[in-house]
Amino acid sequence: MAEDYFAEEVPELQAEESLQQSWQPPDISRRAFVQLLGAGLLITATGDVAWGQRGRGSGFGRATSTTVAARLHLGKDGTITVMTGKVEVGQGSRAELTQAAAEELRVAPDRIQLIMADTGLAPDDGTTAGSRTTPSTVPAVRRAAAAARGLLADLACKRWQVEPSTVEVRDGAITHPASQRTITYADLADSDEVAKAFAQVVPSDVSVTPVEAWKVLGTSLPRPNRRDLVTGAHRFPSDIVRPNMFYGKVLRPPSYGATLTTVDLSAAKAMEGVVVVKEESFVGCAAPTLQRAEQAVAALAKAATWQPAGHPASSELFSYLKQHAGSGGGRGGSRGGPAKDSPGQAFSDAKKVVREKYEVAYIQHAPLEPRAAVAEWNDGKVTVWTGSQSPNGIRGQVAGALDIPADRVRVIVPDTGGGFGGKHTNEAAVEAARLARAAGRPVCLRWSREEEFTWAYFRPAALIEIAGGLDAAGILVAWDYTNINSGAAAIESPYEVPQKRSRYLSSNPPLKQGSYRALAATANNFARESFMDELAAAAGADPLGFRLAHLKEPRLRAVLEKAAQEFGWSQRKGKTAASVGVGLACGTEKGSFVAACVEVGIDRREGKIRVQRVCEAFECGAILNPANLLSQVQGCIVMGLGGALSEEIEFEKGVILNASFRAYRVPRFQDVPEIEVHLLNRPDLPSAGAGETPIIAVAPAIANAVFDTSGIRIRSMPIRGAALKIS
Repeated sequence: MAEDYFAEEVPELQAEESLQQSWQPPDISRRAFVQLLGAGLLITATGDVAWGQRGRGSGFGRATSTTVAARLHLGKDGTITVMTGKVEVGQGSRAELTQAAAEELRVAPDRIQLIMADTGLAPDDGTTAGSRTTPSTVPAVRRAAAAARGLLADLACKRWQVEPSTVEVRDGAITHPASQRTITYADLADSDEVAKAFAQVVPSDVSVTPVEAWKVLGTSLPRPNRRDLVTGAHRFPSDIVRPNMFYGKVLRPPSYGATLTTVDLSAAKAMEGVVVVKEESFVGCAAPTLQRAEQAVAALAKAATWQPAGHPASSELFSYLKQHAGSGGGRGGSRGGPAKDSPGQAFSDAKKVVREKYEVAYIQHAPLEPRAAVAEWNDGKVTVWTGSQSPNGIRGQVAGALDIPADRVRVIVPDTGGGFGGKHTNEAAVEAARLARAAGRPVCLRWSREEEFTWAYFRPAALIEIAGGLDAAGILVAWDYTNINSGAAAIESPYEVPQKRSRYLSSNPPLKQGSYRALAATANNFARESFMDELAAAAGADPLGFRLAHLKEPRLRAVLEKAAQEFGWSQRKGKTAASVGVGLACGTEKGSFVAACVEVGIDRREGKIRVQRVCEAFECGAILNPANLLSQVQGCIVMGLGGALSEEIEFEKGVILNASFRAYRVPRFQDVPEIEVHLLNRPDLPSAGAGETPIIAVAPAIANAVFDTSGIRIRSMPIRGAALKIS
């Protein structure tokens, strides 16, 4: 029976979409699975490891399996399947990882099929976060593929009894030119010798292709499944449909912190086909249609009573964070050197001291696709299709919430409609699994836009206090920087200051907060780069010259000088029209470097700011995929416009007041300025991730440009144009 199942469902493991969205693995070991798959050799792990027994989700980019077998499947038709625990949420990892495997295996990219983010098939490569796919998982895939290429070549040499130095590997084949013999990867696919060889650990000293010899990496490979995306054939998590599927909805509190005191389930239970679930504080319904599920939850809401909790309003946010600074428990601390480096004396000796504070609002990730999950139980095991940046983390969340062993949970993440750091958790997966267990059938649960805006976590708000001291020559001699609440990412100043202190103090955040694109670097770079302009003004110096005078880091200097040159900074600073200003900013985070120059126009009568041009230079080491990198930088710039000018979560009495795209304004097409991107390729340096750092220079450059034209310094994100309005 198992043989028939495999023959019908996955004859060559080619149908990746079907495999990841529809296939249920039988209760057999991986070794048995390898034996049953007669059409090729699937190698995923060594030993009799049950499906999904990979352990809890690991940290960024850390794989739990180090064998060649964890990565590769060779098909007799020449297809090569590569497996990774990373996810594709629009950042281009599917293309990049395909390129990595193709480069080292010496095959065309279309020979590679990538299975991503399936805890039943792929190794645990950690959470897709921290820009770690490029510097961590790409090298892991390259090393495994290079090791596989070497092992296959060695097997061919043994068969032919020739020296490895006498053979060539290209286009998925090993050739011995002297004897004109050739054997393909496909010819070796069902070999027991390959199975034994691939069970080896990837050697730590395996050689990968040097940059100067790249044929696939370094080129602009489009996203491999782009046709399915354009035609609608691809099924996102919210598109998954299972046989006999119900739809679920969950009863939500009326405000943050409210606790359920009583609820009458009778009206909802009386509805035809409705399954009502109450497990402690969780209350939800599953029904044959989404409309019926919504009606049932509405009936529950009418029959529920809640105990509200006290909650500050967004208008009180920054005083609240200040009052609770250091009370969040264990996350505060001093950065920037031991106590003897305290800048106190330097401030006393300084000729001029500038002190300011900056405010950064809560904002939403606003992915195009809100949280969604489909859960299906079979024989006490649950498979969840969902959108997440952490497949193994979600697997652990589901197992813990439902009190079942982790090896009874399989999580599959189809390419998902956006994450931006906002999908490390996925409450919808747990909710769908609860409802599906009670209903005895698959359940689809899709969060509404209002639910996503209310109950998903936010980019942390921040209150940032900075002091800087200048000597008589206008040189920065003292620096004291405190971030309250948002975090320590990019908190250290890249500028040379003899005495400095940087610290992050936790607070008691009023909203659920978590990772966001570039983490707290958006807040820290906004405050620091705005303040550097204020110091430049106090010193009577040009903002560019002031930065360069305090900047030794050559990579950061390079992007700053490039952006200024291409923008024409020296020709334009101080020479624009009265209603037009220019500004610049730079920064570094996660091993990459960025600088931006912007031009803004302001309407003082209307209190409106219009970004007219952005010129950005970016460097992240050796470029793996130029077109995708360009898209990443452009996307960061547009997303950065929202956080800079319009995005802000408003709340009062525990209720989000702008939980819709109508009320919460992300950038529209009409808001997009002229964008000019200059990528600095550094083939002499390792590749760093590029999905986050390009965003951090946008907001401070805009704030500096607003000051340039208006003389008004706005020290908040978003930069509120109303402060410029002339009545």
